[in-house]
This record gives sequence, structure tokens and C-alpha cells, in this order.
Amino acid sequence: MLGIIGVVWGLGGVVFMLGYAVVRLFPVTMAAFEQPLQWYHWVCLISFVVFMAYSEGYRGFQQAFSPRVAARLKYLYDYPRPWHVALSPLFCMGYFYIQRRRCIAIYTLTLGIIVIILAVRLLSQPWRGIIDAGVLVGLTWGLVTVLISTQQAFSATP
Repeated sequence: MLGIIGVVWGLGGVVFMLGYAVVRLFPVTMAAFEQPLQWYHWVCLISFVVFMAYSEGYRGFQQAFSPRVAARLKYLYDYPRPWHVALSPLFCMGYFYIQRRRCIAIYTLTLGIIVIILAVRLLSQPWRGIIDAGVLVGLTWGLVTVLISTQQAFSATP
């Protein structure tokens, strides 16, 4: 039973965090389209969306983060520990009980993302919306791939 609770809490927490970011970014992204965009805005928008779909969505989420989250969910189901279950979303995202090198990388990446978020907030429209559109695509891709990877991890025969 503890394993099921850990999986539901872990997956729910990860999906909530990604989904919350998507919901929060959507209005800011749409605000960029409330004013007329010049040709160079469109070029930047399309280029950045394609770049973020590949780098954040495909490389970051689909190939790295989502399979790792799914594997850690499966591990949590098979070997539940109360401490891991209590902090299941953080455990599944790899914030603890991992190799030191990966731990440093995850905390550095998190700090970098926070700094970038704070910097992008200072931009005016349409530039903020253009950047947020790319992030929105990447996060949505990530949300979908987390669910798919989790389904694959739990439906695979050992």
C-alpha cells in the first residue's frame, strides 16, 4: 500500500508542477499576440519554439527527465521507504538518493532555471511571450512524456 501511495503522490506532484507551470505561462504567451507582431518577431517565435521543442521537450524531457521519473516511480513502488514516499515528488525528480554528480547537476540546473525565469520576467511583450511560447511547448511535451514514460514503466514485463 505504501508503494501505491508513493506512486500516486509522486506522479501527482510532478504532473501538478508541470501542469501548473503550463497554466501560468499560457496567458503570458497569449498576451504577446494581442499586439501586431513584426516579421522578425515571427521568425524569433518560430525559431525559439522549434529550438525549445527539441532541446527542452525532446532532449530534456523525453530522453532524460521523463524516463528517469518513471524509473524512480517504479522503484518507489517496488521498494517503498517512508521517507521516500513522504517526499515522493522530489524523490522522483531526483533531488535526493542519487549519485553525487547527478545531484549537483540537478541542483545547478534548478538554480539556473530560477535565474532565467527571473530574467525573462523583466522582458516586455512580445519578447516575454515569445520566450514563454517556447517554454510552454517544452513543458507540455514534458508533461505528456512523463505520463507516457510512467505508463510504459508500469506496463513493461520484468
